[in-house]
Amino acid sequence: MSLPIDSVLLTDLYQLTMLQGYHAQRMNGTAVFEFFVRKLPGGDEPKRNFLVAAGLEQALDFLEGMRFRPDEIEWLRASGRFTPDFVDALAALRFSGDVDAMPEGTVFFPGEPILRVTAPLPEAQLAETRLINLLHFQTLIASKAARMTLAAPGKLLVDFGLRRAHGAEAGLLASRAACLAGFAGTSDVLAGRLWDFPLYGTMAHSFIQAHDDELAAFEHFALAQPDNLVLLIDTYDTEAAAEKLIPLAERLAAKGIRIQGVRLDSGDLAEHARRVRRILDRGGLGQVSIFASGSLDEYLLAAHTAEAVPIDGYGIGTRMDTSSDAPYLDCAYKLQEYAGIPRRKRSEGKATWPGRKQVYRYYDAEGKLQRDSLTLVDDAQPGEPLLRPVMRNGRRLAASPPLQTLRSHAMEQLGRLPEALRRLSPAPAHPVEIAGRLKSLVQAMDGHS
Repeated sequence: MSLPIDSVLLTDLYQLTMLQGYHAQRMNGTAVFEFFVRKLPGGDEPKRNFLVAAGLEQALDFLEGMRFRPDEIEWLRASGRFTPDFVDALAALRFSGDVDAMPEGTVFFPGEPILRVTAPLPEAQLAETRLINLLHFQTLIASKAARMTLAAPGKLLVDFGLRRAHGAEAGLLASRAACLAGFAGTSDVLAGRLWDFPLYGTMAHSFIQAHDDELAAFEHFALAQPDNLVLLIDTYDTEAAAEKLIPLAERLAAKGIRIQGVRLDSGDLAEHARRVRRILDRGGLGQVSIFASGSLDEYLLAAHTAEAVPIDGYGIGTRMDTSSDAPYLDCAYKLQEYAGIPRRKRSEGKATWPGRKQVYRYYDAEGKLQRDSLTLVDDAQPGEPLLRPVMRNGRRLAASPPLQTLRSHAMEQLGRLPEALRRLSPAPAHPVEIAGRLKSLVQAMDGHS
């Protein structure tokens, strides 16, 4: 059975039980919810110095299509959990609200909302589970990929993680988030079709092993892929395979075929790359690039960069698509206003800043991030406002930007990070000031509760 991931039933049961309570009490006033990350992963030794907003396009897709299908309504009716009049109300439910959000690719920090939903309470509440699901995952992966982009400047980075991603949707969205954050492309063919990403791929060891002779495998693959010939050379003996390429290159050249690159996938990648580079250069194949894959992360990329390892590009898989060192973000989608009244959660360790908020950003004389200010939307500040209108009355204000536009924005954002935040090691927290108006609102609310 195919999985209907576009179903509104892909939600938590408590969303529906709360909606029935709202329905019974006719609580249909305007609610304001905001999505934010409470803190960077890693606690006192953060594993991220910043985060990159991602997933907005899919969030808006969901909201525009948020409705129960007739068969889902009948299933809810037959479940016996809900009153008939409530189920009837669900059949007519559509998202009719507004959304303000940071553009995808924007760098942000804990406590800053990256998306605000303003809508009738049942609509805004029902959206919670899927919005968190979409925004959390792509933000998680984009933030990991951005660190790799910074760790390996000038290198070709390609997403190779589909096969070990946590499911098909995760694999697709990880490709999208990685390319948004600076990757050149992906091995995921469907992602390439959906978002017009450049596709990259070579061969697997099975292709070599299926042949009785390694050199024959190389020649057969060259004939099958004459315009994109990258050969995997570490199935048996890496350096011996590199030596075989020298006479092979001459034979292929006579047929108009050029070896574009070789891939390394095991062992000490740095040492193999140095040896292979020497072999290729000595054999007149200086134009052949070296591409590496296999258990890579930003720390290894940074080490290779520091050591000037002669690897031209990397296929990044499992550790990025699962964000292995920080596999989740402490994020939330919380009610900040209802029926015109600011609301504030005061739970220990999870208190929220009430009201509709805006984030203003300030830069230093060199154009680098200096500080942010969190305040109420009606408290205009001289900085750059980060949340922008993207949806009104349940409809997008404009088509979602092409991924290349988002990628350019992300690269501009990473370029404005101060040096300390660009490093992999923990940095002092970026200043996020709480404006006086917001502090005064909290004091007033806490004093009258």
